[in-house]
Amino acid sequence: MGHLITLATSLNQWALDFQGNYERIIQSIAIAKEHGATLRVGPELEIPGYGCYDHFLEGDTILHSWEVLAKILASDHTMGIVCDIGMPVVHKNVIYNCRVIVHDRQILLIRPKMWLANDGNYREMRYFTPWMKHRQWEDHFLPRIIQTVTKQIKVPFGDCVISTVDTCIGVELCEELFTPASPHISMGLDGVEIFTNSSGSHHELRKLYTRVELIKEATLKLGGVYLYANQQGCDGDRLYYDGCAMIAMNGHIIAQGSQFSLNDVEVVTATIDIEDVRSHRTSRSRGLQAARSEVFHRIEVPFALSSGKFGDTDGTMTLGIQAKLSGARFHTPEEEIALGPACWLWDYLRRSRTQGYFVPLSGGIDSCATAVIVYSMCRLVAEAARKGDKQVIADARRMVGEPEDSVYIPLDPHEFCNKIFHTCYMGTENSSAETRKRAKALSEAIGSYHVDLNMDTLVTSVRDLFAFVTGMRPQFRAHGGSGAENLALQNIQARLRMLLAYLFAQLLPWVRGRQGALLVLGSANVDESLRGYLTKYDCSSADINPIGGISKTDLKKFIAYARDAFEIPILNDFLSAIPTAELEPISETYVQADEADMGMTYDELSVFGRFRKVEKCGPYGMFTKLVHEWGSFLSPVQIAEKVKHFFFEYARNRHKMTTLTPSYHAESYSPDDNRFDLRPFLYPSRFPWQFKKIDEVAAVLPDRSNPAVDKTKTD
Repeated sequence: MGHLITLATSLNQWALDFQGNYERIIQSIAIAKEHGATLRVGPELEIPGYGCYDHFLEGDTILHSWEVLAKILASDHTMGIVCDIGMPVVHKNVIYNCRVIVHDRQILLIRPKMWLANDGNYREMRYFTPWMKHRQWEDHFLPRIIQTVTKQIKVPFGDCVISTVDTCIGVELCEELFTPASPHISMGLDGVEIFTNSSGSHHELRKLYTRVELIKEATLKLGGVYLYANQQGCDGDRLYYDGCAMIAMNGHIIAQGSQFSLNDVEVVTATIDIEDVRSHRTSRSRGLQAARSEVFHRIEVPFALSSGKFGDTDGTMTLGIQAKLSGARFHTPEEEIALGPACWLWDYLRRSRTQGYFVPLSGGIDSCATAVIVYSMCRLVAEAARKGDKQVIADARRMVGEPEDSVYIPLDPHEFCNKIFHTCYMGTENSSAETRKRAKALSEAIGSYHVDLNMDTLVTSVRDLFAFVTGMRPQFRAHGGSGAENLALQNIQARLRMLLAYLFAQLLPWVRGRQGALLVLGSANVDESLRGYLTKYDCSSADINPIGGISKTDLKKFIAYARDAFEIPILNDFLSAIPTAELEPISETYVQADEADMGMTYDELSVFGRFRKVEKCGPYGMFTKLVHEWGSFLSPVQIAEKVKHFFFEYARNRHKMTTLTPSYHAESYSPDDNRFDLRPFLYPSRFPWQFKKIDEVAAVLPDRSNPAVDKTKTD
C-alpha cells in the first residue's frame, strides 16, 4: 500500500501584480514541500491574476506570464514535486485559459480549459477560446525564454492526463466541475485516480454548499481524490474569491481551508492512501463502463507521488480522518456578511495604499451595517496581528503612519478602528435626536473617529441661490409645496452629503496631523438599488460599497448576529428603528418612512429581485408565479398592482444603476449594471403590452385570498 501526500492551495493573487503573484506562488510551493507534498495545485490563472479582464487580450499579459513561469522553472522549487500552475497561453494564435503541469524544471503538459464560465459575473469567452478537441492533443512550440530554461522545443498541448509511476492525474478547470458532462467522469473511467481543479470562484451568500456538494459528488460514485484550489481575496474588482481549498476522497471532504482569511498564502494538505480509491472502484457496473471507455493520451513521468513505504506520512492522515468524520464546515449567512466584505475591504484598503475609510452615519441600519463590517475588518486585523502575521502588521503600520521598523502592533480592534475609520453624522432640521444619538453611540461602541455637524446653513444657501436666480423659493410638501419642490429639496440634502463626505474624507487625516486621504464607503443595500430608492449622486455615491449586494433582510439578521457576537448592545436600537431617509420635515402626523415611500416592503423587494434576475421573469412571468406564492393572502388584482408598481419604479430608476458605486457582490439578484446585470437603462416604463395582459388575466382569476369565495366555481 502506498501513501500519497497531496495538497491544494489558496492564494490571494492580484490582477497584473506579476511580482507579488510570483512570490506567493513560490511561497505556496515551498510550504507544500515542507509538508512532504509531491503534488501542488494553485488557483485559476494564478500567474497574471484571474480578474485581468480585457488585459488578457494584451500581448504584455501573455509575455509576462511566460516570464514568471520561466523564473519559477529556473529555480529549484519544482524539483521533486509536480506543480499545476495557471496562466493564459496563445496556441496557434488563439488565447486559451490553461494549466501548465511542471516537474523538475520540465513542462509535462499544457492543458487548456474546455468549458468556459460565461454568465453572471464571468465573461471568459470574451478573452479565451474553449479547447474543442476533446481527448486530442497537439505539439505546442515553446517561447525561447522557456526553451532556454527547460531545453524543450515543444510540449503536449490538449486534453491529456499525467501518468506517474504509481498513479494517474487528470486536470479539471473550475467551470468544468459545474457542467453536466464533467471531464472527471470520463477521466475516472479511464483510470485517472487524482483530479485537480483550479478555480476562480467568487463568494455569494449561501453558495459554498453547492460547491462542496459538487466536489463530494465528483468522487462519491466515481471514486478518486479531488484537489480543489481556489483564489482567495479581492483581486481588484467587485468580487471576493472565497478560497476554501479542499481535498475530497471517495465522496468525503478530508481537508478544508478557510473561506475568509487575511492570509496571502494558505496551503491545505492531506495524506491519503491511493488503495482506498482502488477498493472504492471495485463495483461491477463501474467496471463494465470503464472497460468500454475512451482512452486519454497519457503523459508519462518517471516520478512517484508516494514514497512506496507503508506508514510513511507526516501525520496529516489523522487530520484527514477527523475532517471526514466531522464533514465540511459552513458559515451562517450572518457570519458570511461579517467576514466576506470585511476581507474584501481589507484587500482594497491595503492595495489602494490609502489611510482608512470614511462613512456618513445616518443613524439607520444600512450605514450601521457598513460601519459594523469595517469594525469586523478591524477585529480580523487584530486577530491576525496577535498570531504574528507579518504582512498584516506591516500593512497596518503603513496605514496609521508608523515606520516599518516601528513596534506598533494593532492588537486592539477599537484602537485600530479609531486610527483608520472615520464617521460623521450630517444632520439637518429634518433629522431627529434619536438618529443623531444612535450614530454617536455606535461610533463610541466600535471606536471610530466621529464628527457631528448640522448642514442647515449649507442647504439654506442653495435654496437662497435658487430663489435669487429664479425669483421662486421651493417649499416642502408639508409647507404647501408641490411634489417637484418636495423632491428637489430632499435631493439637495442628499447630494450635499456626498460633497461633504468627500471633503471630510480628503481632509480629516490632515486635521489629525496625518498624511494621505480616506476612501468613502457607500451604504445603499441591494433592494434600494433594485427599486431605485436613492438619489443619483447622493451619499450612496462613494468609492466602494460593502453592502451594495446584500438585502435589507439579511442585513437585519447580520446586525442581530453582530450585537451578540461583537458585544455591541446599541445595535438593538437600530433593529427596532423604522427605516427613514429623514429628508422631509417631521410633524405630529407625518414621519417619513422608507417602505411607505417605496410603496413596497423590503421583503417584497427581495422576492421581486429573485424572480427578475434568478428566475428570469418579465412582468407577466413574475405575476403568474406570484399568483401561486401570494394567492392565499392577496387577490390576483392586488398582486397585479404590486408587480406593475415594482416594474414601473424599477424601469424609471434603472438609469441610476449605470452610476452605482462598485459593490461587494454577495447576492444572486444584484442589479449591478456594470458587470453582473446586463440590461437596458431606458425602458418603456409603463410596459403597455405586458401590463395589459396582466390586467386581463388578473380580472378572470379566482380570488383565493377570500375564504368566502366558492373555490369550486373557478372555470
